[in-house]
Amino acid sequence: MATKSGDTAHLYDGKTVRSSAPSRKKLAGTSSSSGEIPKDAIPTVEIPTFIESLLGGPLVPKMKFLPADKMVQNLQLGCYGVLIALGILTYIVTPAVGTIWFTVTGSMTVASILQIMVVVCAVGTGFWGTMFRDARFLLVSYVLFILSVMRFASSKVSFSQDLFGEAFMESELMLTILVVIYAVLLVMYFELSNGVLRFSMLDTSIRTREVYVMNVKKIIGKYHRSLVINPLIAGTLAMLVLSVNTILPAFISLFSEQTALRMKESVELISVYGVALGTLFVFIIVGGLFILDLPTHLQSWRENKD
Repeated sequence: MATKSGDTAHLYDGKTVRSSAPSRKKLAGTSSSSGEIPKDAIPTVEIPTFIESLLGGPLVPKMKFLPADKMVQNLQLGCYGVLIALGILTYIVTPAVGTIWFTVTGSMTVASILQIMVVVCAVGTGFWGTMFRDARFLLVSYVLFILSVMRFASSKVSFSQDLFGEAFMESELMLTILVVIYAVLLVMYFELSNGVLRFSMLDTSIRTREVYVMNVKKIIGKYHRSLVINPLIAGTLAMLVLSVNTILPAFISLFSEQTALRMKESVELISVYGVALGTLFVFIIVGGLFILDLPTHLQSWRENKD
């Protein structure tokens, strides 16, 4: 008997049709020929600790990944390099004077030893968390880095070691550049270490066929470009904020030399008030760019280019 031209039911005779990919756990639970239940089909039950019970669950979830592929390994290598540079700069730009340890102990020697221990532990836990992709050690590293830079002294830049010479230490521009580099490296470390975890999750999901992702290389390429472009933008904006005591007098000097001289000698402009004023100007600039809908125009230009 001939089938109708529009009838396609005969194409599925003897076949199993699913609306989605088969579940690995369900297949693992299928009984074998011996009648024994596979171990993969037995769910793992983890009893929370007392602290986790108080918090309503684990503070950092435990994740299991497949061995790192080349994509994750490259991110790990980049994170190691940033972590080493960050540890050195943290020791340089955070002298013991003004730290929590100096405030509590009152001893310069004890505070210096504690500060070095905190920086070393921050770098060590960061290496361990990145190598074994353990979010718990990365969280400890983040907290230690933040504690190492918390200060109770004035906002004037000072260093624990005079490694660059007296001329460098007296140059306000070079000090600003060094502080901006330190801030960018800190944010880069946070981003790269989290990127290692995120791309490990993505790689594990792809290799176990839990998800299907198109154009993985394109996603990785965009992420690598963002690791270059975003720090440059953030560093430029930070330079504008910290250089407000130089930019504003230079701009005012176009109208009044006397007013510009008073602004240059102003104590408030080189203190935290000047930083707040610079931040205000940066937000005004960024807000103006968003009013002009510049991000949408850039996105449209990139899509047309692709």
